Amino acid sequence: MIIIKRTGIFLLPFILFAGISFGQQVKYTNGADSWNADSLGNHRAVVTCHGAGKLVRVIIEWRRRDNNPQGKKIIVQDAKTGKQIENVSTGNINREYGDIYFEAVSGPGKYYVYYMPYRNEGRSNYPRGVYLQATATANPQWLQTIHPLAFKPNAVCNEIQSINAFNSFYPMEVIATAKETDAIKKKFAGDPFIIFPEDRMHPVRMKKDLPQRWIIKGTTANFAGVAGKGENYAFQLGVYALRDLQDVAVSFSDFKNATGNVIDAKNISCINTDGTGYDNMPVKNKIDILAGTVQSLWCSMQIPLQAVAGLYKGTASVKSAGAKENKISLFITVSNSTVVNHGANEPQKMTRLAWLNSGLAQQNDVIAPYTPLQADGNTISLLGRKVELNADGFPKQIQTFFTEEMTGLSDQPNNLFTEPIHFHFTRGADGKDMKFKNGGLIFTKKEPGTIQWRAVNTNDTLEIAVTGSLEFDGFLAYTVKVTALNDADMKEITMHLPFKKEAATYLMGLGQKGDLRPDSVGWKWDVANKNQDGAWVGAVNAGLQYSLRDEKYTRPLNTNFYLQKPLLPPSSWDNGGKGGITIAQKGTAILANNYSGKRSIKKGEVLWYNFTLLITPFHILNTDFQWSNRFYHKYNNLDSIKATGATVVNIHHATPINPWINYPFIEWKKMKGYIDTAHSLGLKVKIYNTVRELSNHAYETEALRSLGHEIYSPGNGGGFSWLQEHLDSDYIAAWFVPGIKDAAIINSGMNRWHNYYVEGMNWLTQNVGIDGIYLDDVAFDRITMKRIKRVLTKDNHPGIIDLHSANQYNKSDGFNNSAILYMEHFPYLNRLWFGEYFDYEKNDPGFFLTEVSGIPFGLMGEMLQGDGNPWRGMVYGMTSRLGWSDKSNPCPIWNLWNEVGMQGTEMIGYWSSHCPVKTNNDKVLVTVYKKKGFALLSVASWADTTTQIQLKIDWKTLGISESKAVITAPAIKDFQSPHNFAKDEMITVEKNKGWLLIVREQ
Repeated sequence: MIIIKRTGIFLLPFILFAGISFGQQVKYTNGADSWNADSLGNHRAVVTCHGAGKLVRVIIEWRRRDNNPQGKKIIVQDAKTGKQIENVSTGNINREYGDIYFEAVSGPGKYYVYYMPYRNEGRSNYPRGVYLQATATANPQWLQTIHPLAFKPNAVCNEIQSINAFNSFYPMEVIATAKETDAIKKKFAGDPFIIFPEDRMHPVRMKKDLPQRWIIKGTTANFAGVAGKGENYAFQLGVYALRDLQDVAVSFSDFKNATGNVIDAKNISCINTDGTGYDNMPVKNKIDILAGTVQSLWCSMQIPLQAVAGLYKGTASVKSAGAKENKISLFITVSNSTVVNHGANEPQKMTRLAWLNSGLAQQNDVIAPYTPLQADGNTISLLGRKVELNADGFPKQIQTFFTEEMTGLSDQPNNLFTEPIHFHFTRGADGKDMKFKNGGLIFTKKEPGTIQWRAVNTNDTLEIAVTGSLEFDGFLAYTVKVTALNDADMKEITMHLPFKKEAATYLMGLGQKGDLRPDSVGWKWDVANKNQDGAWVGAVNAGLQYSLRDEKYTRPLNTNFYLQKPLLPPSSWDNGGKGGITIAQKGTAILANNYSGKRSIKKGEVLWYNFTLLITPFHILNTDFQWSNRFYHKYNNLDSIKATGATVVNIHHATPINPWINYPFIEWKKMKGYIDTAHSLGLKVKIYNTVRELSNHAYETEALRSLGHEIYSPGNGGGFSWLQEHLDSDYIAAWFVPGIKDAAIINSGMNRWHNYYVEGMNWLTQNVGIDGIYLDDVAFDRITMKRIKRVLTKDNHPGIIDLHSANQYNKSDGFNNSAILYMEHFPYLNRLWFGEYFDYEKNDPGFFLTEVSGIPFGLMGEMLQGDGNPWRGMVYGMTSRLGWSDKSNPCPIWNLWNEVGMQGTEMIGYWSSHCPVKTNNDKVLVTVYKKKGFALLSVASWADTTTQIQLKIDWKTLGISESKAVITAPAIKDFQSPHNFAKDEMITVEKNKGWLLIVREQ
């Protein structure tokens, strides 16, 4: 007997099994979660032994899609006792079949053969499934009893089970054998490709193998399906390339029935080749297919609502560059039934693939509370702000009209600049700045939501074509096209933002955490490691965020995936590492000097010095919203939630009504029932639904994968076992929920999934009744955010949006500030929840104000990490969020709000020069909430030790008679004990703590 030992397991020579042929097709069944997948794997063969002896040989036709099956461990289990059998050996193990020997310890009966066991390594929420290697467990003496030359199979594989239906390979991941595939290739040897039409319920899942299903069905040039009136009907054309194919395209004829009724060809399209981008621009994808691989072409057919029922006939033509066209006859029967919502209520039928090309809510109409743009000459007015343009196209001045308190608007402007924003083009020859002649400012669009303009500035060496636009929320976008009319050596090309000192109190970005602006900042481009391309400079009531870009800008991946798709260095501003930014005082200005360094430009060369500006604040503070909308961040009994005083429920993912991350469409009926009950109790419900990663439970996963890297980012694969077993590779594994085994995949960034997302949010608002969304970091840009706000607030729905972000200032996230990263979204948010990994104890008030509170942008927030610091939080109107942790309990402070009647109070922060209450210690700050005859003083300490302070009260401004005033500290659980204070009494303030004091007339 010859025994070959390989990778630690005994193998029998392949020659013994040459020419093996399989019997009838194996049965595939659902294991109903009846074993522990995390130790035994997701797949097993059910084997029945009929012989009298205990020596068993079985050949399992498992038709596996995984590579290297011979290197994976085989575990045999006695079905009767559940015990693992040690005496196991294998013959030939390959992707098509496995030849296995084992000892039937219980004699004849049922045994289980597990063939892909794994263990999870790494973090529980980012596991790495590691497949166990083949190892020898058999007793050498037992091995000697195997006589392969005479020992024929004496057991059969009755069925192949997956741990549950979701893990099943059947039918689209059960591979065709090499022999079966070769027969197909030989049959069509003269053709460049074969088309396998396939219905929508069997998404093509393998790229490198044909499924056995296609072998059984055989090849056909016909496809038939049934659709309802109004349905978005989807089907596939599976293209198997017999040689390399380039520029594969699909076209369709009109569809006609026997009586001459027509469904126009324009009603059908292929999402793989054509579509509409998230920015409403046309998408044209180039489809190339390598020889020996499969590409699914998903087709979406919009059946008109008024279509006459009956059989419609048409054709789909698939062609490739230099190859013969291949036609498929399509037979679509339109039934008499009318489909609701174009079939969107049944996403398992792929009806929502049409959403990928949606243009819903793309119109840039004005969103509340913003007001239409108004142009008067070269000055454009918008809510609380004005932009005056120079003849060269750049801002001459930007003004805001917000009060220091951020609770209203003033007649007096806050000017941001000491002089206009301008560029310097400095010659290398003499070091002098170039002079330009401008052709004047020309407005090219004037709409309530957007005003656009252009200007051209020229001399004999350079042409500077400036295109600018301003939107109703205060977003300015500039493209600055620099064209060399002649060769030029430049000493420097720089843009100056000359801030007034009063408008540059704080700074955030460029490696600086939000706080009081340092005297000087020096920064260089480092996009490989740092997600930094600009800064926010401002005061509470006047500021500007700016970002430097070029024509190749694309949004990077965010959070801890930044390094896998970082910023592209703008060739203009970066200039091979010569560019950078300095911010320091120069004369009367705080000058942001954005330089790009020395360079030579050849005639005809074009450089793009693009940039964006966001004028802050976006609107006044809505303090009444803060007091009346109290978030409960946990799935729980609604009566219990109501009893806490909370008014808005946030439903996270991994909950019974929203189990799958960023895909709230499977348990939507349960969700609707929950929301209907909440509404009857006067509660609102928001759900977790964002874009960054997408659950592997999404019905459209394989259709989205067929789009290459458009929807999903390229990557090294790995992660949880399901991903490895069903996606093979070329993806980035993301968040994982252990209990329900929800494994997400990273989204690639700006793509057509955002169209689906907008449509999905609209559907949830209109059909399920959600009152808003909870965003956990954001992977889309302001275009999608505006669309989301429109659909969420349509038909008077509240459309509440709050945004959570963990501290982005770390290596994996690219050392960015959360507020900088997401500021473009702030105009559409109702609340911030910035706090995870933020330090509430060691940071200064400026950090709280700029990076956490949202106040300089017209927002208010809540605290997160460690439930925050309640004393410091109330200085900014913040509490922790109820329900998120067992320790967090803002209810005592909420109760105080009820008792004192916070609704209608005016918030006057310590940052305002008009704040009527201060202390004699600049490390102990006071924010005042006042109304007639009453004030609540929020006192918080940043002093290094416990200290004693005295209140300095401007009684007239406070609006309370000093002689009649009493100061009390009400009892607040876990916050403070009750106390009465004399007006001139020294008040002890513990380190990192404070007081809530009520001042009223006696």
